[in-house]
Amino acid sequence: MRAVGIIPARYHSTRLPGKPLLKETGKYLIQHVWERARQASSLSAVIIATDDGGILRAAQEFGADARMTASSHQTGTDRVAEVAAQLDCEIVVNIQGDEAEIEPSAIDAAVNALVNTPEAVMSTLAHLTTDPKRAADPNVVKVVCGAGGRALYFSRAPVPYPRDEKGEPSYWLHVGLYAYRREFLLGYSRMPQTPLERTEKLEQLRAIENGYIIQVVETDYQALGIDTPADYQAFIQRYRDRVNKGGTA
Repeated sequence: MRAVGIIPARYHSTRLPGKPLLKETGKYLIQHVWERARQASSLSAVIIATDDGGILRAAQEFGADARMTASSHQTGTDRVAEVAAQLDCEIVVNIQGDEAEIEPSAIDAAVNALVNTPEAVMSTLAHLTTDPKRAADPNVVKVVCGAGGRALYFSRAPVPYPRDEKGEPSYWLHVGLYAYRREFLLGYSRMPQTPLERTEKLEQLRAIENGYIIQVVETDYQALGIDTPADYQAFIQRYRDRVNKGGTA
């Protein structure tokens, strides 16, 4: 089953403008994402989707397959869907353009979950925590699953609520990596927003509200997205530490 990874990348970011082109490590930030994604054994290709000429030229400079997309897209999913419409594949993986340390095995896990769950149209990842501060953070999305790992709900609130539970309650924290069946993705990007999606500002709820199945896979991977200058400086330090220790950059 042919799977393709697509990395949506736009220049304008409220907290970190020009993020994909930051290059203090000697490589563009988007290059780090692309190089790690290419290590996923489940992907036959990795494509960068952008609406910015500078990002396109940078991607071509380091040898990536990059495609220009419309500048009117409201979400990265819409940008991914535009490129997916041009492809001959069965599965499309939406890889966040600021996850410079993404684990190739996490991508493989999302793809394999979709391959092994024919009734699901999407798959994603989650990891377990007992940290109440992480659970209470509205920027950290939680997911509640039913039997077999099917997503019941995603929320910014700490769900499920431990009304009578003794000891430390546990929560599943969502990792924002998605694999889609291509045909579903093309229709999904055209669906109108749903009430819960608008309330929580979580577009995956659109699929659940329309009755589709999202398969969730347990992972140890904890995404470290880069949203601020401080995030980027922390990444640079981790990158240099790995290089100095002779590890994989």
